[in-house]
Amino acid sequence: MMEKADAVAALGKAKLLGPALLKSALAANDRLKFTLTAVQAAAAHALRPDSPRVSLEADHAAAHMNAPWLLDAVEKSWAADGEIHIPDLDRILQQLAEDIAVMGRPLTGGGAAPGGPLAERTQAWRQRLSAMRRDALAPPDVERLAGGDRRGEDTLHILVMDLHKALNRLAADQSSEVIDGAHVWDVTPEDRPVIAAFMKGLNSTRALKLDHPGLDTAATRDGTRLLIQNDIGTNDAHVLVIEIEGATISLVYSDLRERRFAFFRQLLADIGAEWSGVGARTSEGLNAGSSYIVGIARIACADAEALQSRLADLGSRIVFLIDWNRARKRLERLVRRRVALGVLNEAARQGLGHMGWLANGGDDLVFAAMEAVGRQQFRMGERLDDALGEDGARLFLLECFALCHAAALARRRTQQVADQVRLLLLRHLARHRDAFSRVADHAALCHALAEGLRDGLAHAAQKHASAATKLAERAKRWERLADDIVVALREAAATSARLRPFLGLVSASDDCADQLEEAAFLLSVIAESDAGDWSPELAARLGELAGKVLEATQDHVRSLAIAASLTGAGGDVDRAGDQDEFLAACWRVVSAEQACDGLAREVRRQLARDGGKANMVSLVTDFAGAIEAASDALLRAGYLMRDVVFNSVDPIALEMTHER
Repeated sequence: MMEKADAVAALGKAKLLGPALLKSALAANDRLKFTLTAVQAAAAHALRPDSPRVSLEADHAAAHMNAPWLLDAVEKSWAADGEIHIPDLDRILQQLAEDIAVMGRPLTGGGAAPGGPLAERTQAWRQRLSAMRRDALAPPDVERLAGGDRRGEDTLHILVMDLHKALNRLAADQSSEVIDGAHVWDVTPEDRPVIAAFMKGLNSTRALKLDHPGLDTAATRDGTRLLIQNDIGTNDAHVLVIEIEGATISLVYSDLRERRFAFFRQLLADIGAEWSGVGARTSEGLNAGSSYIVGIARIACADAEALQSRLADLGSRIVFLIDWNRARKRLERLVRRRVALGVLNEAARQGLGHMGWLANGGDDLVFAAMEAVGRQQFRMGERLDDALGEDGARLFLLECFALCHAAALARRRTQQVADQVRLLLLRHLARHRDAFSRVADHAALCHALAEGLRDGLAHAAQKHASAATKLAERAKRWERLADDIVVALREAAATSARLRPFLGLVSASDDCADQLEEAAFLLSVIAESDAGDWSPELAARLGELAGKVLEATQDHVRSLAIAASLTGAGGDVDRAGDQDEFLAACWRVVSAEQACDGLAREVRRQLARDGGKANMVSLVTDFAGAIEAASDALLRAGYLMRDVVFNSVDPIALEMTHER
């Protein structure tokens, strides 16, 4: 049985052990007395099974033990051939040996046993306990363990009483005071504001741990050094000892979790800590014999004021270590590891903490919200960072942390917190689903380009160089705006699988914008080169071609608006009718592309009939080809949009709307 005291001793800071050892010894005294009482009760039950049962539950609770197996052993003991058989006897004897060793340690400041006669008796009893039979006790053995008659041989019970008296005398001699929650002894007046500064930081974030044990602090002076120890949590190898000498802070930190060690290392690096001696260590009896990580951080301060400020910063960060690994594991069920670590790092920097989130269900809380939102928003097996993107998921979880902490402090009901998280998730989904609005903005630019081209041809811009140049310049500005939308969506899609179909959609739409801008440019070249002397028939065919592409861009815009409502990003109105209109708009784009193919061929045929100059034929052919290519791009965008909708809409919801 190893406790925090063992870890502190392993870090070479034995001067800090006084109160911790004393506290552990007194707890061991309570356990010893109860265990010996249980042995007596087991023997009595075995020898006289018909006697009234003696209740030990209250004694068990008073000793702060968690040993229901020991209560069972009393009930299940039996006697045979003059011997007493007690279940788990081997475990009982081991418990007694460990606790008697713990009782002796404070009397020599952490040694294996107290000095003098008590040391000899303690060591003798540890040996006797190790040598005793593990299957049964003889009645005299019970008396040797639990007897209290000093006229006979030394018993374990008598030794326990004598050690307890010595501990009481030690406690009376060891003067101690409390500074803002820290137990201190042997400190100077100059040490008190330094300790208070550390406790100010610690207490500023203490509420973040909620009801979790930990953050107990002890401080003492050891020669020229002030030592401060914080127990952090409950694990034996998770210890932090601070050494202050002059204006320099030295911190020894041990942790059995490498990732948590790296997390704390980064937190302290933010306040100027420089680490050294980081590596694995193994100590007998500590962390079940497994290795743990130890490192030393140093913070050099300019003066006393800076020293107190850094100590406050240090103290405020310790709470984020409590249950950190459990929070990481829960987060990794929702998001990728790098996102989970990013959330924990940022939560600590923002002073949010993760304990409130864990207390309200952690990942189960978020999964419930995802399930409540439904399949319209999340595909089967989809992670949170796939749906929201890594940045979006990180922001959502940070807000969730803050919400849950406030709820925990206010003692809000779990169901109320669940409703709040669901609403929070819906807000983030709505924020994230502006993908449709981005694509719609791009589609609007395509429509503007097509409309400008149609209007330019209607006003014979091919014959007026200045008008055609203005149209080309305006088209270039619009095309650059369209490119900006594509770039922004590409950056967002890099961390969001959900956005990648939208990236494909807007990329196809961007091909349309590029071709329409190219057509506007060619129109300006035609006007400048006097190649715009077209026949009325050729001008009509080109006007029809531009008009058909304009109609296709209008249907593209319309289908996007309807798609947004079908996938849950827009309003919930006549969804069955919307579905029909969406499909109709998509098929009109298909028809427009087919019409543009035919009109482009009519342009070439008309050019052959007119027999124009070679430069005019070449330029007009390229001009018509750019407009026709724009319709091809819209066709590809339309098919991609159908895929987005079909993969996003809940099929059950589709069926229900058609049934209505």
